[in-house]
Amino acid sequence: MEESSIQAAAPHDVENPYVQLETSMTEELDRLSPMSPSRCIFRVPHRLRCLSEKAYTPQVISIGPLHHGNSALKVMEEHKMRSLQYFLGRTNSLSLKDYIRKIKDQEAKLRSCYSETIQLESDEFVRMILVDVIFIIEFLFGFSSPRVRDENDCIFGEPLMQYDIVLDLVMLENQLPFFILKDIFYGLNDADDRCLLVLSRNFLASVSSAFEGIVWNNLETIKSSEVKHFVDLLRKLCIDPILKEKSEEQSKPTMVRLTPTSILNIQSMCLLFPLCPKKEEEQYKHTTTLSITKLHLAGVKFKVRSTMNLFEIKFVNGILEIPELKTDDFTELTLRNLVAFEQCSVLDKYYISDYFSIMDMFLDTPKDVELLVKYRIVENALGGGDDELSTMINRLSTGILCDADKFYYGTLCQDLNKFCSSKWHKSIANLKQNYFNTPWKTISFFAAVLLLILTMVQTIFSIISLP
Repeated sequence: MEESSIQAAAPHDVENPYVQLETSMTEELDRLSPMSPSRCIFRVPHRLRCLSEKAYTPQVISIGPLHHGNSALKVMEEHKMRSLQYFLGRTNSLSLKDYIRKIKDQEAKLRSCYSETIQLESDEFVRMILVDVIFIIEFLFGFSSPRVRDENDCIFGEPLMQYDIVLDLVMLENQLPFFILKDIFYGLNDADDRCLLVLSRNFLASVSSAFEGIVWNNLETIKSSEVKHFVDLLRKLCIDPILKEKSEEQSKPTMVRLTPTSILNIQSMCLLFPLCPKKEEEQYKHTTTLSITKLHLAGVKFKVRSTMNLFEIKFVNGILEIPELKTDDFTELTLRNLVAFEQCSVLDKYYISDYFSIMDMFLDTPKDVELLVKYRIVENALGGGDDELSTMINRLSTGILCDADKFYYGTLCQDLNKFCSSKWHKSIANLKQNYFNTPWKTISFFAAVLLLILTMVQTIFSIISLP
């Protein structure tokens, strides 16, 4: 009897571990939230973060859930609560309960904007979002209009802290979805439809001298409904001239007058040259080019391009036109977060990533930077000079993954490579590199030429003077 009971239990004991594992894994799978197409706030990939941890980590204030609870940022939590208190006393438009309801009603949508599951309880999540939203609104108002600042505000009383917060607000991991800022902001009695965009533009223009002129001039076509967060808005402000230019080109009507003769010509051309796509390797093989110094040796001339489009690099008739790039101590931090956002997103074009990929090709050494400074294409305000700028550009491009099929400067690389690979320009480059690369070699070359000419003249006169 006892033996039979042991035998009956044996199959259950053998099977049980698999059942337990299956159950636990099923529960784990059930807890996974679905991947949302509205994800727009990401953790910076390790391949970028490992190059400059500080550029992606807030130093003063945490905004949103990704750095919430960081003990190094606790000091600002009390100030955020004071901003909420001042806001509620200043506006009187809605009660605290009304604002909580607004956030609570959109909790699922808010959570779906983050690339990872946020492990905060509902009340804590809603409280955090509300406090952070109100702080940002108060900061934007205070930044643009001193008259609405709290007299006892410690941020605007200390300009350095104010600027530290500006830098933290353009970090990819420190973002709030723009739609919740809009929802709370436009609930105020005196807020018009474009006001939030204007206030956001004002503070973004102060981030770095690299964006000052671009940001101020490129707001009119941007719709607040299409903005994901501050980093996305800054990117849109930077690339807006490109999008406007494309839109204008597409809107131009193309009139073609067809005659019987022209139709026959088209048919014959189609027979001779069947319409087939280029091979991929032919179409996209031009994703590299020479450095500025080597282009210069090959006879390429340089010119600063007057445009509000930082990315509009043109090569026409042997002249490479590059828009002015201004750099300061905060340029790298801001650009890193723009690049990180592009690298995490699915986009039609990766304008900023591609820009720094080609600038990395151009600026290989401090000598390349020196040439662009000479032509006023680069305004370098970095403390370390040309060497530091060259290093910064090289660092920025490290870790960037480029899609060869979408590389924005593919045609530019093709044109530059074609120009430099011609026999004439190769000869010029070789002559400059081997005979004119130092003042002494240049003097020696012309001295040798002069000596050769004098020798020839002497020989001719000797022949003439013969009886």
